Parts: sequence; C-alpha cells; structure tokens
Amino acid sequence: MSLSPHADDAPRLAGPVLAIASGKGGVGKTALTLALAQAFSARKARTLVVDADLGMANIDVQLGLNPKGDLSSVVAGCLSLEEAVSPAAGGADKRGGFDVLAGASGSGALAGLDTGAVGRLAAGVTAASLSYERTLIDLAAGAERSTIRMAAAADDVVIVINDEPTSLTDAYAFIKTLRLRDEGAAPFVVVNNAPDADAARRAYAVLSRTCQSFLGFTPPLAATVRRDAHIPDAIRAQMPLSQRHPDSKALKDIAGLARALERGVETV
Repeated sequence: MSLSPHADDAPRLAGPVLAIASGKGGVGKTALTLALAQAFSARKARTLVVDADLGMANIDVQLGLNPKGDLSSVVAGCLSLEEAVSPAAGGADKRGGFDVLAGASGSGALAGLDTGAVGRLAAGVTAASLSYERTLIDLAAGAERSTIRMAAAADDVVIVINDEPTSLTDAYAFIKTLRLRDEGAAPFVVVNNAPDADAARRAYAVLSRTCQSFLGFTPPLAATVRRDAHIPDAIRAQMPLSQRHPDSKALKDIAGLARALERGVETV
C-alpha cells in the first residue's frame, strides 16, 4: 500500500484534519462535508476531502466526478495517495474548488480492511494533510471500529445530527465509543436539516444532557444548519451547492460554521 504524501518540494501547510461523523445515515453528513469544503476553499484555504466511508463511499457520485483513482487503488498499491487525488469544482486553487480522494464507490472493496490496514490508511491521510490547509474526512455512519480509528486520527471531530430520535441515540453511541478510545475527545455537534430554531435547540439539548449524565461532559454546539430544499436539488444535479445555489440559506449557515472553526470558537 503506497500512502506517500505530495512530493518533497510541495509546500508543507500542515493544516488541521477534521473528521465528519454521524451516528446514523441519512442526516446529510456528506452534503455538509462537501459544502464545508467549498466554504473553506472560498476562504482561500487549500482543501482536501477524503471519502473514508469504507463500505458505501459516494462523494464522487454526489459531485458527478470521474476520479482518476480512489482509496482502493491506493490500498492495493496501484497508485500513491498523491496520484489518486482528483480536483473537484475547478480545483483547490479556485473559488469553491477543492481536491477529493474518492472512496471505492459501490464496490465495498474496503469494508473488510483489518485494523492494521485502517491504521496505515489513517497515517497516510494525516501525511497527505501536510500539503493542505484543511483536510476533511467524511466518515462512514455509525461507530464501527474502522470508523472510530479514522476519527481518532483527526485533530477534531464533528458529529452531525438531526431532530430524529434515532439520530440522537446513535450520535450518543458514536461519542461514547470515541471517548472509550480517547477519554479527552470532545466532538463538536452540528444540528443539520433543522426545520426551525426550536427543534434544533431541543435536539441538541437531548444529546448534551445524555452526554453530561452518562459521560460527564457536554459536547459543544458548533452550528445549526437550516433545512433547505436546495441541498437535495444540488445532489440530484451532481453539483456543488455553492455552484448550484450560491445564495442558499444552508450554505450561509455552513459558511458560518467554517468561520467558527477557523477562529477556534467552540460554540456559536
């Protein structure tokens, strides 16, 4: 498995690595990851998105991207990590553009990776992040061992929830599992697809109370992203939200999340 970062003469930007997680599927985690990447890139940060859903990768599908390589080709030793990276939305040097390391979309080829292979993959992503100012890892939903291992390799973790009860219980399960591995882990919470401010506050309050009661800490709220019909439309069109609907209200919320993360602000 060849996991070399960019060439030795590339700039070493050593930006933070952010893992985007969810307890369950269907909460909009991947769409939020892509919009956050667009927001960082629009703010002149060279950005890499890694599709680390080892069983059900789909970032290339959402972007209508035909990647020149993916994680399975890297793990198989056919390509270096650098060679497998593809530009999306015009490339990371243009407004709203970023680079993508795609997963093995639809193949399930990486679902059975052993612990050692996942560890090497995490180390390779960390090495690649040295050439970027922002690296976002789009994790698989749930709290499988490989997902937690990839999350632990990040500098920070965002857990994406909505106001459905199963989203909240599964998010708690992810946070608990992550803290069993690293008791100092304190993932940020993003309430996504919120129908209104009250529903978002209630959802966050349930999760934060549960974490405080059983884990002894309260995860900080990073942002609330409003429900926006423009997001599924952009997914259907296989276009970045910033290109399809640049004035959408959800995009404004995600831009606020990007600013908060850049400032290191824990709550907004």
